[in-house]
Amino acid sequence: MKNYLIIPAVLIISGLNLTAQNSVNNIALPELQKNHSRTIINVPDLEDYFTMKCDLHMHTIFSDGVVWPTIRVREAWEEGLDAIAITDHTENNPSKQDVGGDDNSSYNIAFDAAKDYNILLIKGTEITREMPPGHFNALFIKDANRIDVTEAVDALMEAHNQGGFIIWNHPGWKAQQPDTCIRFDIHNKLISERVINGIEVFNEAEWYPIALNWCIEDNLAVFGNSDIHDVNGHYYPLSIFHRPMTLIFTKEKSLDGIREALDDRRSVAWFSKYLTGPEPLLSGLYNKSVSVRVLNEKDSMGRSVIEVKNNSDFHFEFEPVSGKAPEFIVRPNSVVLIRINDTTLPDEFQYHIKNWFTDMNKNLKVVIKCKKS
Repeated sequence: MKNYLIIPAVLIISGLNLTAQNSVNNIALPELQKNHSRTIINVPDLEDYFTMKCDLHMHTIFSDGVVWPTIRVREAWEEGLDAIAITDHTENNPSKQDVGGDDNSSYNIAFDAAKDYNILLIKGTEITREMPPGHFNALFIKDANRIDVTEAVDALMEAHNQGGFIIWNHPGWKAQQPDTCIRFDIHNKLISERVINGIEVFNEAEWYPIALNWCIEDNLAVFGNSDIHDVNGHYYPLSIFHRPMTLIFTKEKSLDGIREALDDRRSVAWFSKYLTGPEPLLSGLYNKSVSVRVLNEKDSMGRSVIEVKNNSDFHFEFEPVSGKAPEFIVRPNSVVLIRINDTTLPDEFQYHIKNWFTDMNKNLKVVIKCKKS
């Protein structure tokens, strides 16, 4: 009798399963879908300027990159940037036979996506020649097709005449300067004539200390750019460092604001844990990022305690200029306590930030005041 009762029950259960399988045949698994969100890069504005986070050198499938132009916009938004320039080569387009288009196509395709993601898109191109003179980005141009001419100087002058802002790219790139990083006569001429307006002191995964000196000495804008060809997340360890970028200090958050700031040379390069650029700009960033206070009570060993707080995503490596001040590191968005054995604190300690460079051999100098507030 028990066996007869079991059989109908099994049939009923089987029937229910068949019904479920036939009516529910598309089950979404949202846990497998990435939540597309924007990373907030925590850097301060300066007293009179907005700090714009920019990458002004990148490539798409319309030259020798591997992604569609709209992907560059979406990457930039997700990674916390404010402005980008897609700078496909005018002379080097191995995908042209497959994708067609012209030297303006990447900008035109990315334009609507930039509006949708509130990314400022600067129209640009890369002039790509043997050294000398090498490679150059032309920003704020009107028509990249007209820049695609035979002679390098003619291409640069066409970009210049279009109102372009011209950057000398990766001056120490080993493919063109394997054993050194020098300026040729043509560079000196173009700099003196204000055709070259800035230099990349950092490109992709290389930095060129001497190029920083050139920028400071000749009043050129400082740039640090990714020159990304790959998918950005495939190339950079984004869980550890932000992508390389140029910080530009603008009076307004607009393309005109960026251009005015670059014309006034208000930019620094940020890559890995390093910042490089003019001393007044680095000093302003430091003062807005770091706060210091002396604690009222001494610690259990009778030492004075100074609290140093970093309110930014920057990395600070403090190296004492002289005296008994300790060396220490303050990582992004963190606080450290500095303990001083002396019974009486001096009025101040002087430090160098040894990973912030104001020229190739000089670090930003700062003061930690020891007076209790």
